[in-house]
Amino acid sequence: TISSTAEKVVYLVVFHLSFIMFVWSYGKTIFTSPATPSNEFCLSKADKEQYEKEERPESQQEILRRAAKDLPIYTTTASRAIRYCDRCQLIKPDRCHHCSACDVCVLKMDHHCPWVNNCVGFSNYKFFLLFLMYSLLYCLFVAATVLQYFIKFWTNELPDTHAKFHVLFLFFVAAMFFISILSLFSYHCWLVGKNRSTIETFRAPTFRNGPDKNGFSLGCSKNLREVFGDEKKYWLLPIFTSLGDGCNFPTRLVIMDPEQLAVSSQNEPAKSSVANQSFPTRPLSESQNRLLSGDCQWVETGPEEENVKSGAKKHIIVSLES
Repeated sequence: TISSTAEKVVYLVVFHLSFIMFVWSYGKTIFTSPATPSNEFCLSKADKEQYEKEERPESQQEILRRAAKDLPIYTTTASRAIRYCDRCQLIKPDRCHHCSACDVCVLKMDHHCPWVNNCVGFSNYKFFLLFLMYSLLYCLFVAATVLQYFIKFWTNELPDTHAKFHVLFLFFVAAMFFISILSLFSYHCWLVGKNRSTIETFRAPTFRNGPDKNGFSLGCSKNLREVFGDEKKYWLLPIFTSLGDGCNFPTRLVIMDPEQLAVSSQNEPAKSSVANQSFPTRPLSESQNRLLSGDCQWVETGPEEENVKSGAKKHIIVSLES
């Protein structure tokens, strides 16, 4: 009796705790507004009027290149054009996409989820992951507690005939939801480890040296910290602890062939083309993102070679060691 009472207390505590965390995470996922680009990515009034007057795409791209010259943008379209949203009239930051359902540009957009009637992106991706995890645990807890009655149902040991249907229905619903959510949660855990969004899985972001599906991956440990933050005590709580501002993301280094780099450094036309490059040479400083602290090393070059090498290489070295 004492043990049975203790079991009931533990059961009620676990049940209510899992339910509270499930509802809390679900509510935060629903009611957290998608993060949108800051005003610095909007065109000025003069640039906007000039952009709308221009009819040639080349002239429009030149306007966008001038406007994006000082912005931390390092990805382009597949045709090497500046990513611009005509609907929101702004230059898209890296990993930002326009959601047709929400009709806004969402920072680090993953997908629009009909189950939460909201976009899953930078502002609520952690909440979405916790929602999946706690719903998974909740379904597992329900299925495990009903399992003994489900076994009695099949062995005809359940005395109450009216409860048979309820036991059968509850077990199958919990088991089916558990299997469905498990596959989705496992997929998003894999995405977090690779530092990719669902959109980037199907369409790799394009950097200066071409598409790179692993361009934002810093290693599993740092990828995890980018979503959940530095303080592990807050990882399981649905409070916002993600690193960064959603507009700037550190990237790994992809080195070109040394011979190509040497040829490009001696090529004067190449210098002039790189001089017109609209991308800055360094995306983030250590003070702007804690993921770069301690193990960030810059490639320092001479004043004449810096622009050439920055156009031939990716813009940052980040240690991939966890």
